[in-house]
Amino acid sequence: MLTMIIGIYSIYVLISIYTSIMQIGYINQAKRQEAVLLAPSEFLKAGNYAVAKEKLSLLNTFVEYFIFLAWIGFGISYLADELYFLQEEAFKNIAVVMGFILINYIVSLPFGYYEKFVLDQEFGFNKSSLGQWIKDTLISFVMMILFGSLVVWGVYLIMSSFELWWLWSFVFIFTVIVLVNMLYPTFRAMFFDKLTPLKDENLDAEIKRLMDATGFVSSGVFVSDASKRDARLNAYFGGFGKAKKVVLFDTLLEKLSTKELLAVLGHELGHFAHGDVYKNIAMLGVMLFAMFAVFGNLPESLYLSLGLSQEPYVVMILFVLFMPILGFLMMPIMGYVSRKYEYAADKTGSELGGKGGEIELANALVKLVAENKSFPLSHPVYIFFHYTHPPVIERLKVLGMDIKGIDTNALEGKCEANI
Repeated sequence: MLTMIIGIYSIYVLISIYTSIMQIGYINQAKRQEAVLLAPSEFLKAGNYAVAKEKLSLLNTFVEYFIFLAWIGFGISYLADELYFLQEEAFKNIAVVMGFILINYIVSLPFGYYEKFVLDQEFGFNKSSLGQWIKDTLISFVMMILFGSLVVWGVYLIMSSFELWWLWSFVFIFTVIVLVNMLYPTFRAMFFDKLTPLKDENLDAEIKRLMDATGFVSSGVFVSDASKRDARLNAYFGGFGKAKKVVLFDTLLEKLSTKELLAVLGHELGHFAHGDVYKNIAMLGVMLFAMFAVFGNLPESLYLSLGLSQEPYVVMILFVLFMPILGFLMMPIMGYVSRKYEYAADKTGSELGGKGGEIELANALVKLVAENKSFPLSHPVYIFFHYTHPPVIERLKVLGMDIKGIDTNALEGKCEANI
């Protein structure tokens, strides 16, 4: 049984490594050809950034694999033995699970630091100071400990009280996820970004016109001071019901024209009009339900093969360790569906923009690619496993933009894996 567990995880890791190598080789080849969408220097820079990010991801995959082997081999039992002095079962279960999460969090910190202060610094994204990063990290850590402990305690109580604990645990965790999505803008404004009401009255009126056209009810349009940390462009809708907020990064207001900005927001409102948010939540629910159903019915022999008892903390840790596998397996399905949603949202966004809406949305997408240094080409295998959005080239073609430059068909399946 232990061999089978390690084998399943190893297959997942090998597929993940394979897709990363294909992507790195594809981009190394594509970035040397004629530039598309970007100026030649920016095209090369975006390619270099994408390769550097994927190499970091590849290293992270190797580290996660060895950590997985360590947890499965001896880590869980060692951590539980070190906390032998905790006699109260609830406290011990919370401590072991949170200790597991804390150790993984600490291991991930060097990757986060390197990405922020080496990669993003080199390519002009990072605007945050070391002090700001430490502050954000500490706030995230405290929130993780506080809220994580409450969630683990809740699952422990359910597992200790119900025979069908996996079903009620699913209901509990799914509810927590929905609540987190509802409260995300509030927490982000409280601890990270400062949100201020949009001061441009004309833009505010135009945005509300779009919201009225799609039936989107919001508590207001806000601007985030995200530029103090990052130069990327972004916007998001958060919350549910009348508490929903429209949040624009100040970088987005700076770089896009009014019509381009409205086209982008029209796209996002298209997702709302089509019910995509609720569909995505439903798909997530199906994935979580499947995961809980599997872990609620694991044979006792599996735990014995690991040298562990079937304690709640063991089940929770194994759940977290194996969740990436199910997510990876579900991603092609969810990605395929999500890409269909994006095309439909593009259509709605261009229609909401009125005459010339397709052009404004296309121009906005090109600017987003340029400002975020997003390399516009990817290996088909990588798209299959990782993309929730269609490649920007395909979106622009559907919007009627004439794409000249690289023959993307000529690149499919070829790879020069210079890692």
